[in-house]
Amino acid sequence: MLRKILSVMLFAAFPAAASAQTWAIATSKHSSEDKAIVFRYLDEPPPKQNRETFPVRVVVVWRYQGNKGMPVTPERERMERFEDLLEPTVEKSGLAALVLVSTGNGSREWTYYTKSEEQFFTALNRALAGEKKFPVEIHVGADPTWSTYERFRKQVRK
Repeated sequence: MLRKILSVMLFAAFPAAASAQTWAIATSKHSSEDKAIVFRYLDEPPPKQNRETFPVRVVVVWRYQGNKGMPVTPERERMERFEDLLEPTVEKSGLAALVLVSTGNGSREWTYYTKSEEQFFTALNRALAGEKKFPVEIHVGADPTWSTYERFRKQVRK
């Protein structure tokens, strides 16, 4: 299955610990199906010395049934709530950096890089305390060179 990634640059300033981040949007369309995956990603990575602070990759996956691979509105809104809950505790605290969000083909995936798996899970549980359970699965692995993020960025055509 060959996918072509086309990007449409949409810029917005998001506060980060030390500076504003620039985000971009890319869309991958399957050539024979009427489905797409939409990617929101950090357009420029932080300097290498900052990346070394976050050697652990955390991918949060939310699987769903939807229309043409996209979530229905109530589920999409719940996904947005999930992300909004994590931002102050996980990102703005300087514990982790969200670098990629993909939506389509029946799942949304958030890719974070963090200082520590244990600290990330502690912050995640604190952020979600008191909320109805979210249907997510979490995958963690060492990725000190941010290879997952870098591979994705190399595939995007600007």
